[in-house]
Amino acid sequence: MPTRLFALNGVPDDEAEDVRALLTAAGINYYETPAGNWGISSPALWLNDDNQWEQARSMIAAYQRERVIRVREEYAQLRREGRHRTLIDVIRENPLRFFVYLAVIATIVYFSIKPFMDIGK
Repeated sequence: MPTRLFALNGVPDDEAEDVRALLTAAGINYYETPAGNWGISSPALWLNDDNQWEQARSMIAAYQRERVIRVREEYAQLRREGRHRTLIDVIRENPLRFFVYLAVIATIVYFSIKPFMDIGK
């Protein structure tokens, strides 16, 4: 029976490609399910053979430990150099989008608390 090995929800493309390459290089037989037309299905990598479960999980766990260390070091390096992305950078890249989102959030908050403000009247 197929077993879900690795969920791809929210996984960066480079990480998914690395995991696929890792499994292929180890000769582990797997297949992938996409998110579907509307993105509501669960994209994942599935094992065909349950006997390969332990090997595959240990390989993915080791890869993820290495990736965490590498990505944290890259971020620390960018931060030391002053090149990490901040909120100000996001606003500068697209100020119109930022203010539209801010207006939508303010509208939602206003209509969410308005009925409670009118209770005491």
